[in-house]
Amino acid sequence: MLNDTIAAISTPLGEGGIAVIRVSGDEAVPLVERVFRSKTKLSVAETHTVHYGFIIEPASAQKVEEVLVTLMKAPRSFTMEDVVEVSCHGGIVSVKKVLDLLLQQGVRLAEPGEFTKRAFLNGRIDLTQAEAVIDLIRAKSDRAFKVALKQVEGNLSKQIKSLRYTLVELMAHVEVNIDYPEHDVEEMTNSFIKSKCDTVMFEIDRLLVTAEQGKILREGIETAIVGKPNVGKSSLLNELAQENRAIVTDIPGTTRDVIEEFVNIGGIPLKLLDTAGIRETSDLVEQIGVERSKTALAEADLILLVLNSNEELELNEIVLMKQLADKQTIVILNKTDLTRKLNVEQVLSYFPQERIVELSLIENKGIEDLEKAIAAIFFEGKLESSDLTYVSNVRHISLLKQAKRSLQDALDANEQYVPIDMIQIDIRAAWEQLGEIIGDSVGESLIDQIFTQFCLGK
Repeated sequence: MLNDTIAAISTPLGEGGIAVIRVSGDEAVPLVERVFRSKTKLSVAETHTVHYGFIIEPASAQKVEEVLVTLMKAPRSFTMEDVVEVSCHGGIVSVKKVLDLLLQQGVRLAEPGEFTKRAFLNGRIDLTQAEAVIDLIRAKSDRAFKVALKQVEGNLSKQIKSLRYTLVELMAHVEVNIDYPEHDVEEMTNSFIKSKCDTVMFEIDRLLVTAEQGKILREGIETAIVGKPNVGKSSLLNELAQENRAIVTDIPGTTRDVIEEFVNIGGIPLKLLDTAGIRETSDLVEQIGVERSKTALAEADLILLVLNSNEELELNEIVLMKQLADKQTIVILNKTDLTRKLNVEQVLSYFPQERIVELSLIENKGIEDLEKAIAAIFFEGKLESSDLTYVSNVRHISLLKQAKRSLQDALDANEQYVPIDMIQIDIRAAWEQLGEIIGDSVGESLIDQIFTQFCLGK
């Protein structure tokens, strides 16, 4: 329902300097006015102004909270409706009191993502921009934030709309030839179809090239830190996370479970999994941790195998290297500040030199080399240009691939001189699939599914 007025807390719950309650809808101003007292009435105030006053209990006129109220009148607001934002003291009790009073006036509690959904349904943003709002909130690195920001600004939307316009031109040309076949020059029409389809497919391929990197920037690289007990796995996690996230002792088997932590290395988000040391053990709890480590190993996108350069390789480490030789693995020779006893030639028999990084956490050496090694695997040595439009959303990637297949079907049919009204079906399918990306041709159930992923108040 777009004709009712909704409200939700837009700031995180808990103690803070301020909390913001957002109200949006046709009745936002009069409903807030019922509980707000100030020198200026909101109904006569200018848009985009801030007003000091008090939230009161209407029946008793008792003051409940001291607030600042921001007024944004339609259509100059995020939802393109009248929006009133109430800024009160950041605390659970104060926020609950203000929100309860608003709900008592007939305001409805907003569903997750409903403000952004209204912005989409009211035409302020398209679906790619709406989805990018989630990415903006969840960004785990500066690069991921910049990618999401460009999506919010409409970079991907502009490219998709341009491709759809090219297909509209093509469909119009085909329609004319269907309606007036006596004026059709078959060779020219076939050449025109090939040219336009090739152009759109080329641009789709350019977008898909960024897909893997885009997904990495959006979701992070699932990274398992593995190795035998007491080689420095937890110390590495703590160093990358810049905090004592894992317990570090000289006692083998300290880490009993998989510890997760998001870190940012050179602009690349990693979801680090510090695993229990893989070894044979009679300790039941440690056995469970080792099994979980093996599961994490199987599911990881990247594996950091930590070896102690101050010790000779053990049999289980050699077995582990054999298992990981065909996976995306970087070998970390840790504790290089100590005398080297490890035979590097044995490691080189399983992994190339560029996958081996020497590290000393005590001397703070090797972290930059680790960043370069990760970039070499996932970004061919560097991240792409900052002005590149990344495709990071799985839904977008799937629809781009579907559109490409539809255009390929149209090209195949064109080469076989299939009647153009049949070719038109595939061209229209591609046009509709691209339209689903920006929300021009998408079902209500999908829209609901997308916006339920948002947090409450956004």
